[in-house]
Amino acid sequence: MSDNNRIELTVLGRCAALPCRKGNQSGQILSLHNKLMLIDCGEGTQSLLRNNGFSLARINHIFISHLHGDHMLGLPGLLSTLGMLGKKGAISIYAPAELKTYLDQQIAFFGGDFGFPIDFHSFDPFHSELIYEDKTLTVKTIPLKHTMPCCGFLFEEKSKPKHINRERCDFYGVPISQYNNIKAGLDFVNEKGITIPNEQLTTPAEAAKKYAYCSDTAYTEKIIPYIYNADCIYHEATFLSKDAKRAKETQHSTASQAATIALKARVKKLIIGHISARYSNFEELRKEADAIYKGAILAEEGKTYII
Repeated sequence: MSDNNRIELTVLGRCAALPCRKGNQSGQILSLHNKLMLIDCGEGTQSLLRNNGFSLARINHIFISHLHGDHMLGLPGLLSTLGMLGKKGAISIYAPAELKTYLDQQIAFFGGDFGFPIDFHSFDPFHSELIYEDKTLTVKTIPLKHTMPCCGFLFEEKSKPKHINRERCDFYGVPISQYNNIKAGLDFVNEKGITIPNEQLTTPAEAAKKYAYCSDTAYTEKIIPYIYNADCIYHEATFLSKDAKRAKETQHSTASQAATIALKARVKKLIIGHISARYSNFEELRKEADAIYKGAILAEEGKTYII
């Protein structure tokens, strides 16, 4: 990531269920605050990571939306490779509880130990939960509507401190020892007891960003409160509207339904993906979404988007 102050999303796979000539299975890298977070891990994800220049050793957090194979079958291979590369630090995996049973079997098959700790964090896919938090970021689950329990993820920056206006601080004699208080929003009281308003000593911080990953899901407006006014959402758009019947049967969304959700949630950017291999021209899905949500983006594998 070239700038630690911005969030970058790299799409590794944009296709649904079956691998196809036009793309790979689900996987994304979110780069933020000098961290790399992997979202879903379809087959071949580790190769896609390396082909796109990502260091596997820097990935310490993996989020798995649900247990369909195109979202998690690449995980054992990735973990095995990390072991062969000599990884020692712990890796945290956030997923439905059933994944741990599967992973335990895989680890036992490979000799009982990959050589590094795996911290498994299960979540209830039917309720939104705070599953990760650090000084700069929170991650919450977004319950979705699919043929098996499935969650999306909301990555949300915490409010950033204001910027010090050094020229004004020097003018009013603010000591450097008070800068943290000033950045936190406090006023400054000088030696004469005169209060200098915080607004005169700072400039506004950049707005905190929100990114929502809406994995496999049928159309449901229940997710709108979670993703409302997000800076960017990735929403599955497996089918065209002409195949709406099939979308309903498989609990997936059409491109127009993804666009409708984005429009109603007033999100700033919509990226569609998880496209069915039945379509030879993925551009048709983008056009369908764009007719409802102007500026809809068809995910391009290997491309990095600024959130």
